Amino acid sequence: MALPPSSQMLDALAALLGPKGFTTDREAMAPWLTDWRGKYHGAAAAILSPATTGETAAAVRICAENGVAIVPQGGNSGMVGGATPDASGTQLLLSTRRMNRIRSIDRDARLAVAEAGVILENFHHAALAEGLRFPLTLGGKGSATIGGLVSTNAGGTQVLRHGTMRALVAGIEAVLPDGSVFDGLAPLKKDNRGYDLKHLLCGAEGTLGIVTAASLHLVPAVAARRTAWIGLESPEHALRLLRRLDAAAGRELEGFELIAQPCLDAVLRHIPQCRAPLAGSHAWHVLAEFAGEDGERLGALLEAELGAAIAAEVAGDAVIAQSERESEDFWRLRDSISEAERADGPAIQHDVSVPVEAMPRFIAENPARLASAFPGVIAHSFGHLGDGNVHHHVRPPQGCDGAAWIAAHGEAASRIVYRHVIELGGSLSAEHGIGQMKRDLLAELDSPARLAALRGVKAGLDPRGLFNPGKIIA
Repeated sequence: MALPPSSQMLDALAALLGPKGFTTDREAMAPWLTDWRGKYHGAAAAILSPATTGETAAAVRICAENGVAIVPQGGNSGMVGGATPDASGTQLLLSTRRMNRIRSIDRDARLAVAEAGVILENFHHAALAEGLRFPLTLGGKGSATIGGLVSTNAGGTQVLRHGTMRALVAGIEAVLPDGSVFDGLAPLKKDNRGYDLKHLLCGAEGTLGIVTAASLHLVPAVAARRTAWIGLESPEHALRLLRRLDAAAGRELEGFELIAQPCLDAVLRHIPQCRAPLAGSHAWHVLAEFAGEDGERLGALLEAELGAAIAAEVAGDAVIAQSERESEDFWRLRDSISEAERADGPAIQHDVSVPVEAMPRFIAENPARLASAFPGVIAHSFGHLGDGNVHHHVRPPQGCDGAAWIAAHGEAASRIVYRHVIELGGSLSAEHGIGQMKRDLLAELDSPARLAALRGVKAGLDPRGLFNPGKIIA
């Protein structure tokens, strides 16, 4: 069981880290003690901000010797309260934001080594300056950090082609709960020394180790892209279109986003300077993107495939962006959905995944299950059809106090969503992690075998439970 830090221990940490790396000032700590959504609030005895892996290891050793718990934090842009300390005030928040160097970029090997505090958008710019690209992006790229992205196994809109963060990580450097340093940065293609610690740490949300740096795969900067907005009747039609485009383009199909008409309507209502790409109304929309070297060939291929899809009544209408600006406008519509839906009022947001083939079924059946239990509720879905990730938002019945309804019925409604997901062989979390928000649901609904394995791994690497206690597993 974790202990509160003594004044002598805090003095030792202050001497180790200096004034830039240690603070107990309440005003300075306050912004980092509430999660991005404003749902979870905590307290901390101090914030530690080491500037190097060596300082991180030394600080962790002091905490381990004194039995004090540490909550690692990157950009504090997580969605499940995974980087927020509890309310006891006895835990220490360890920020990786000062470890913000890009140690190297190897153009020939298409590899980079970036420290945990490097902001994703800055990493994008550094890679592009070398004619390369880091193929993971998301709405919070201006604040999300490499360490946080590794620790949550982040996804985004390019998973269809490039995979999640785990697929892009070639190596990891991390400080373990006893203060030892795991140096796994070497980008080995073959390494059969037993359990893959790199993959264990990726997605562990700081419960097994504090990621201090990562070796990351880069790809050539895109020479050309062709983006289309397609209107169609149903998610089943969208899945048929996905299979058609995938067969035609293969790895050049980089994005395939599914959007319900009500989600688009919300964007058009609330986000300035947005317009509908198609003249008519369609129940569903797809944003598809090809990326590769030969823009002319990609454009011709996309036009031919969409024409054939319309002729086969798989799609109803489509338009291909005629410029980079128009492509960005299409993506702005997709990326603004969450902001627009927040403007419409409170909703219960679910980030889940199901097998790709089952996604149309989930989208079609789950709203009816919810309405049967809670008449008047409305559920809208959007997300990454290419990888089965559904953003499923449940809105309270019209005319009621939305916040009060969610407080009274939100957990029960979410259980209907999550039970359906598990029934279809899916996951309670697609790309934001478990944190503290989904910890109890995971324990209640997921496989006992999975839970036993997670607890065993945690007990083996962090037997005293000092790293990010209360997250992922109880």
